[in-house]
Amino acid sequence: MSGLIDLNVIAGAKATHKYARLSASKARVVLNLVRDEDLGLARDRLRFCERGAAEVVSKVLESAVANATNNEQLDADELYVAECWADEGPVLKRWRPRARGRATRIHKQTCHITVIVAQLSSEELELREARLAASGAQTATAARAARVAASRGAEDTDEAQDAELEDAELEDIFDVAEAVDETEDAAAEADETEEVSAVATDDVSPADEIDEATEAEATTDDATDRKEGS
Repeated sequence: MSGLIDLNVIAGAKATHKYARLSASKARVVLNLVRDEDLGLARDRLRFCERGAAEVVSKVLESAVANATNNEQLDADELYVAECWADEGPVLKRWRPRARGRATRIHKQTCHITVIVAQLSSEELELREARLAASGAQTATAARAARVAASRGAEDTDEAQDAELEDAELEDIFDVAEAVDETEDAAAEADETEEVSAVATDDVSPADEIDEATEAEATTDDATDRKEGS
């Protein structure tokens, strides 16, 4: 058991997994890979480690990081694995049947895994920023912020394009409606013109034509009589 880090003096958080169903010796092999390492490097080593204990240790590490970020309001990019150890737990005794009616005892080991993450000192943070600036890399928080900004910019662009398409569709609809209205107005005017001409034609009836012809003949007869009397 360790305990060199005093969380009352150093900003950090701790997480413990008790009664893990593996031996302490197997857990210690994995814990030695991440001790005193930055959080990013520790995560990468646990991700690609082929030992079964790596999955359990990874969960304990993530729990410690969550405690630090949520309870202590620390930045995950500024954390490192300050301490980690595995203590012996109770032994589960089981029996396995063997030949000739005998039985063999099985000892199933358990352990208690503890991981402490702490905040890097100001000097170490300055050195890390200098290395990142020299290499041109970004921290996880900066990369996440850049991705969020790019995503929001893409969403704004999509919304603007959708708005432009909707405006164009509305303009097309209005143009079609105006064209239909103009066509209907022209058709209505043509119908009115035809009705007026039909009414004017209907006003001259056959009876009126006969009366006009009779009057013309009477006028002609009067003129003839006048000539003969003279």
